[in-house]
Amino acid sequence: MAKRLLPRVRNWPATAEPSVQSLLAFKVGMTHVMMIDDSQSHTKGQEVMRAVTAVVLPKIFVYGARAYGKKYLYSQPVAETYDAATAQKVGIKDAKVPKIEELKKGASTYSDVTALAFADPGSLGIGIKKTLRFEIPVGGKDVASKLAFIEKIIGKELKLGEVLANGDFIDVISVSKGKGWEGPVHRFHVARQFHKATGKVRHVGSLGAWHPPKVMFSVPQAGHMGFNYRTDLNKRVLKIGTAQDAEAVTPRGGFLNFGNIRNDYLLIDGSIPGPAKRLLRIRKALRPSRKPVAPKLTYVSLESKQGA
Repeated sequence: MAKRLLPRVRNWPATAEPSVQSLLAFKVGMTHVMMIDDSQSHTKGQEVMRAVTAVVLPKIFVYGARAYGKKYLYSQPVAETYDAATAQKVGIKDAKVPKIEELKKGASTYSDVTALAFADPGSLGIGIKKTLRFEIPVGGKDVASKLAFIEKIIGKELKLGEVLANGDFIDVISVSKGKGWEGPVHRFHVARQFHKATGKVRHVGSLGAWHPPKVMFSVPQAGHMGFNYRTDLNKRVLKIGTAQDAEAVTPRGGFLNFGNIRNDYLLIDGSIPGPAKRLLRIRKALRPSRKPVAPKLTYVSLESKQGA
């Protein structure tokens, strides 16, 4: 079971050009679009219908940088720097930290450097107002190029169009929908028992062998179901939009259990884990299946989802 809603990501794509590798977002809901099929299937060149998931991004600001050094067998933080004006928004005041110019002097001693950022979901209008602090991995050949890139974006707001483009492939990491306490039939899909079997039907037939004289972990039993970390690989970005053109994808009456889109958004091909308003972590595809090609959308459904 997941311990927190902000997933931890251990692997990031290696890119030669300095770039932002991760963003935070919130799940909105699902709709459908019509597009020209550009895959290698038998419907190539024809108009097909695709189920898509709408994802909205909060305002994200970069407030600092963190340098890592190799200590023993692990990389650990050794130095940090902040933008004074932006860091005050997350409660960092009068911090005596080195400037980014000083970090550049010690670039040869660092094993990696990341950007420090925070997301402000208050503008989304979904009842979530707590500021979310997280680290953003930065691509690049060496630490010096990463620091130079962070220096350009520190203290500024990250725009969705500066990080992703239509047709890009991303990985979505989130926490799946929680189902609560469930029995072994629903949880593990074991067969129901014969109606005369010990007077019970929805239970397992055996808890295991006599020896070893204990119940093994592999025996299906009742327990907590769902609310687990899940990673969907190679999800294609079909459309990137801003708050100004959000009406072009918002159905009548708003999305179910979410409402209207007010910020920059994504339309992602297929479904992603979690319910509406679930926090997501978007990563550039670790192993993209093919080169990104901008899709051609011909129709976006605006039919009401309230009666679904």
